[in-house]
Amino acid sequence: MTAPNQIMWAFIGLLLTIGGTFLDAYITTSPLNWDDSGVQTFFLGVTYQIGAVLLIGCVGGKNAGAISQIAYLLLGLTWLPVFSQGGGVDYLRQPYFGYVLGFIPGAWLCGLLAFKTQPKIESLAFSCFFGLAAVHLTGLSYLIFGHTFNWVNSQLPLLQLALKYSLYPLPGQLVVVCAVTVVAYGLRHLMFY
Repeated sequence: MTAPNQIMWAFIGLLLTIGGTFLDAYITTSPLNWDDSGVQTFFLGVTYQIGAVLLIGCVGGKNAGAISQIAYLLLGLTWLPVFSQGGGVDYLRQPYFGYVLGFIPGAWLCGLLAFKTQPKIESLAFSCFFGLAAVHLTGLSYLIFGHTFNWVNSQLPLLQLALKYSLYPLPGQLVVVCAVTVVAYGLRHLMFY
């Protein structure tokens, strides 16, 4: 992929990540269950932020994915309110900052694996799952080191923090990963690469 295309995808990824931060993820019931009362929706407990991170890796590649997340991180740490709770360097002491930091290796790994073969549903899902795993491994590592050296602002025990930030959001994130896989598959075929 050419440098201008990577810059374009990095910018799109930055915008999608910022927008996805503030957009809650919902799922609907099957159309067969829709009746006169309308469509029922259920909150997945997550936002589309992780979906944006992985989508940009799948369609823009490893460099665009990593650059977009580095830009997102820098914007948030310079007090622009792009993170879910605002912005600023105080985020470094938050227990969930490691997951935001994990967006960089997550997007990079997802982009690396997504462009190893021709785009197929299976290969794109594989790349998204490994990107999500990279986000969680980075987040958990940050939690462990932050808790060990007492630099994170939390009174909760380490196990409760790990459950809160890794295990509980995981089912909703896996649903978002499935949606990202389908969207990325369509976009990759639409753009012929």
